[in-house]
Amino acid sequence: MTATGSRTLGRSDRTSAKEPALWALVGNTPLLSVRLSEGPTVRLKCEWLNPGGSVKDRPALFMLRDGVARGELPGKRLLDASSGNTAIAYAMLGAAAGIGVTVCVPANASRERQALLRAYAADVILTDPLEGADGAIRTARDLAARHPGRYWYADQYNNPANPQAHYLTTADEIWRQTDGLITHLVAGVGTSGTLMGAGRRLKEWNPRVTLVAVQPDGPFHGLEGLKHLATALVPGIYDPAVPDRTEFVSTEQAEERVRRLAGDAGLFVGWSTGAALVAAERVARGPSERPSGRASDAVIVVIAPDGGTRDWSESERLAGEGGGGKLA
Repeated sequence: MTATGSRTLGRSDRTSAKEPALWALVGNTPLLSVRLSEGPTVRLKCEWLNPGGSVKDRPALFMLRDGVARGELPGKRLLDASSGNTAIAYAMLGAAAGIGVTVCVPANASRERQALLRAYAADVILTDPLEGADGAIRTARDLAARHPGRYWYADQYNNPANPQAHYLTTADEIWRQTDGLITHLVAGVGTSGTLMGAGRRLKEWNPRVTLVAVQPDGPFHGLEGLKHLATALVPGIYDPAVPDRTEFVSTEQAEERVRRLAGDAGLFVGWSTGAALVAAERVARGPSERPSGRASDAVIVVIAPDGGTRDWSESERLAGEGGGGKLA
């Protein structure tokens, strides 16, 4: 049994079917001002407050709508590759609509992510952890080619519905929440959908907005969801001309920032958010893009893709060298 709301699938006249009420909860996440310890204040876009717990609810929803509008879903199973969050978003939203979901996920995805996928009744194909997201992509492509009648391959790395989700929703929310005063958007690059979609839209409203891409500093890293593009399969939706600058962040730097934010601000975020915050600190140290030239006038928005609860099992990373806090 599924609950239904009043909006139509695909936000178009192509279908009159009703969307599940759960789908209407995606988006409209808050923008929270956070003072980095001994550093600047940034605006954190709290994407972990989406119903599926991550920013990936947005593109997953738009791609599901695309599949329905094309007449591919729910007749076929949605198939895609994911490092974890998009898979969870597909599974949750698909379950609400009676759409079967099959996802290819690296076997080193956290236990929490794998447990959520099982809870949402997705078919999970675990791929070689040493091949990361690229190995999952290759597996999904092979399945789609061998079973075209069974699967609709959503292909988040190449599907224009991915950046379109952020062009139409994320950018609009950020613009309204900053009263159009945003000077910098900082976002990690995985599929690159967030930066490509939201970044392009913000540039249309104000060409002076600086778009900052965040990547791991090497091919072997622990920043779930991010890609080191120089050594990875480059998403088809990625345009290198869109970012104004790229910041490369180490896993250790991101982990340290996650621990500090939890202790200093009471916010427990994921590793990719930690990387984005490291990049934002670097941006804040430079000259402001505001007309006044004062760094304090910069309005730096950081995309926080998910919370840290999906990494509880990685206790050593969470504790750090100091072993975390102490019981009184």
